[in-house]
Amino acid sequence: MNINLTFMGAARNVTGSRYLLETNNTTLLVDCGLYQERDFLHRNWEPFRCSPKELSAVLLTHAHLDHSGLLPKLVNEGFRGRVYCTPATADITKIILIDAAHLQEEDAAYKKKRHAREGRPGHFPEIPLYTVADAEASLRLFTPVEYNQTVAIGEGIEATFYDAGHVLGSSMIKLRISQGGEKRSIVFSGDIGRWDRPILHDPSVFHYTDYIVMESTYGDREHEGTGEIGEDLAEIVKSAFAAGGNIIVPSFALQRAQEILYYLNNLLRENRIPHFMVYLDSPMAIKITEVFKQYYELFDKDMRDLISHHQSPFDFPGLKMVETVEESKALNAIKGTVMIIAGSGMCTGGRIKHHLANNISRPECTVLFVGYQAAGTLGRLILDGAKNVRIHGQPYSVRARITQVQGFSAHADRDDLLRWLSNLSVNPRHIFITHGEISSAEQFSQYLNEKTGFESSVPTYGTIAHLD
Repeated sequence: MNINLTFMGAARNVTGSRYLLETNNTTLLVDCGLYQERDFLHRNWEPFRCSPKELSAVLLTHAHLDHSGLLPKLVNEGFRGRVYCTPATADITKIILIDAAHLQEEDAAYKKKRHAREGRPGHFPEIPLYTVADAEASLRLFTPVEYNQTVAIGEGIEATFYDAGHVLGSSMIKLRISQGGEKRSIVFSGDIGRWDRPILHDPSVFHYTDYIVMESTYGDREHEGTGEIGEDLAEIVKSAFAAGGNIIVPSFALQRAQEILYYLNNLLRENRIPHFMVYLDSPMAIKITEVFKQYYELFDKDMRDLISHHQSPFDFPGLKMVETVEESKALNAIKGTVMIIAGSGMCTGGRIKHHLANNISRPECTVLFVGYQAAGTLGRLILDGAKNVRIHGQPYSVRARITQVQGFSAHADRDDLLRWLSNLSVNPRHIFITHGEISSAEQFSQYLNEKTGFESSVPTYGTIAHLD
């Protein structure tokens, strides 16, 4: 067998997922993700380690930018093949890429003016990484593939997409390669979801494969507070009512916003919290929520039961979708107890910054974090106890109550990852540990060896593995 696998991203880091496979005179990418860590942003500007014009296809595991966000750049540089993914992933990625392109254009224009004013050059070119036109061109290449449907990618190369249980439409991809009478299989895990989570099915499992490329985002730890989300959320809402202030929730648009609505809907139906207004103030989250409504068949039984009994978490009494800027600004006049869910999830931009500016200095208000806050972000500063912060260049004292609900992560933890692998009835030839910080990936590789004896390694950026 002659199969070469090159790790072009998410190798000893989390973002930038990109794996180049060369075999049977065919070249393809699994994922084409954007780097988001500050130390690796320069890689987004570097030429691809393969000619985009010679690529036959891109196989996309899911819509998150760290898996899909460089597709427009790939197309701009000559890629004209097909982008295979599930129908839900196609619909969500189209929303996310157009939004990302708008941000790229706005950011480039802002930095050009700022650097001219300051009389200094920037670290990166003062042009967009890609434009809205590039994003729109990439969307025309999408070829939806249903779960469990096998599609021919090239001569002797077949791909099947399986439900990853991570976010709506997310998939694990199994490639089967035939060559000279021999056969090999490779599973790309994408981001592995968690068992017994709301809305989505549990992750798919495999009983046999030769090779695995798998994530390790939380490979060095176990999640905390998973079974207490509803209880914690109820206590926070009741405390906010007692104080008489608003609840401001920074949230990611895909999956996190929808899960918050799910838990709120349950609490309201059971009368465990006072009935109040909930504002989803995120155009992207609203668009993605509309996509959710179109994929009833992807929901787990509990979610389908809610919808069949007209109790959808995306349409409960008191829920208001805020789309226009004028509607968003009008929320500033509210003095009482409402919940405002807005992006971005780490408070790095978007409408959440305006709501923080209006509420963070009010002692009666609550800021509720429901997701990971990366070092250096405004969200992390607030969560770590900063007494004063700057928002839109203005100083604000932090007087609001700062809270966090653990357990919302859509990523499998260490025990979930081991559970996923434990379904294998035959030891794989090798497991490549990716999509995790160095310590997480290496600790999980060692843990895996101790618990199972599976052979694994943590490839570095640019590593080429020869799979025979």
